[in-house]
Amino acid sequence: MPTRTARTAWDGGLQDGSGQVELTSSGLGTFEVSFPQRASEDGGGVTNPEELIGAAHSACYAMSLAGQLDARNATPQSMKIRAEVTLGPDPEGGFKLTGITLHVRGEVDGIDEAGFLEAAEAAKIGCPVSKALAGVDITLDAALETA
Repeated sequence: MPTRTARTAWDGGLQDGSGQVELTSSGLGTFEVSFPQRASEDGGGVTNPEELIGAAHSACYAMSLAGQLDARNATPQSMKIRAEVTLGPDPEGGFKLTGITLHVRGEVDGIDEAGFLEAAEAAKIGCPVSKALAGVDITLDAALETA
């Protein structure tokens, strides 16, 4: 299996510094980061590690769920996954990820609500990014929708 890379160039201290995250494997872009903007409610127009983790987790989870549905002979028509990643204080000092919620809505042929929820939970457990984030409380909000 392939190895993917990203890099960050950082200048300055925590409060006065800033950096750029580059998606080097794909070459798809370079994104600004800074701690003060990371800690702000609106994000200040730059990305942050939590948003990047959310992007990775939602994409990985979508693939995992598609595989679970395929194994059940169900046909996804549309799936929307949103990952909410929360940063908070760590009782041992500093900060930590305090939770991730995966919100999943799917239009899927050939499966009922119970089967979809079973597939959604199995996808959460089997998703490689979920496994990597095993130290974080990951909750699932899944629902089957009709067209």
